[in-house]
Amino acid sequence: MTVSVLIVNYRAYAELDRCLASLGHWQGPDVEVIVVDHASDPVQARTISISHPWARVLTTAANPGFAAGVNRAAREARGRYLLWLNPDSVLTEDVARPLARWLDAHPDAGIVGALVRDADGSIQASARRFPGWSTVLGGRSTALTRLWPGNPWTRANLLTGLEVTTPRQVDWVSGACLMTRRELDRMLGGLDEGFFLYWEDADYCRRARDSGWQTWYHPGVEVTHLAGRSSARAPWPSRVAFHDSVYRYFRKHASPTARALTPVVWTALRARLVFERLASGPR
Repeated sequence: MTVSVLIVNYRAYAELDRCLASLGHWQGPDVEVIVVDHASDPVQARTISISHPWARVLTTAANPGFAAGVNRAAREARGRYLLWLNPDSVLTEDVARPLARWLDAHPDAGIVGALVRDADGSIQASARRFPGWSTVLGGRSTALTRLWPGNPWTRANLLTGLEVTTPRQVDWVSGACLMTRRELDRMLGGLDEGFFLYWEDADYCRRARDSGWQTWYHPGVEVTHLAGRSSARAPWPSRVAFHDSVYRYFRKHASPTARALTPVVWTALRARLVFERLASGPR
């Protein structure tokens, strides 16, 4: 077994069905697919299993979060490489084997991510610099990035775009489509399950770098990601999880000097969350 494709699903059965249908064109004896279905609907999960019998569907009534789901799938996996893939992704080409071949040819690389497109064909910011103070201005979802995407802070933080045509080493890549070596995953102990949702991929790549491994972005391999389909089913809890994960990442990786600002960071994140709640209007 070369590649184990690991998919964590949360009530996104229509998207999962479409994802697996697209995967089926390239499924074979060297590629296995494992789906961990959180808050599982028995009827829907059974339908998925019947429609795609080559995929293993592991169900649970609970929803312990994305990191926990990936780790559960990884424990069941047999492949030399683990490919994390979001259930709202669609493949128009083989992704697993090209990424595996690329890692075979680059022994210093522990992680590689594909180019990820939105449904409209635009390129998602799936490769980035590790979060820092410039991310406050130039992060993927900041107001400045939306209003002035070519500003220097955004260009420094978001490392994808039409100008990137060959693989490049980056700090981290999105877990929407990320391949990691099985040996690296075991060494790191998998994803940190303290991250319920969001930023667990950045933390994983950060720990990989600290262990001597490189992370790369490969624009020659593409996947379409219909972003946010699962989180849209619980939008406010997802926003809370996002801010909680930002805070956890800061606590884990900030320098001792920066960590002295922990109360300020916590207050700022909570203030932003309150602002977003108020801006969203009554529910």
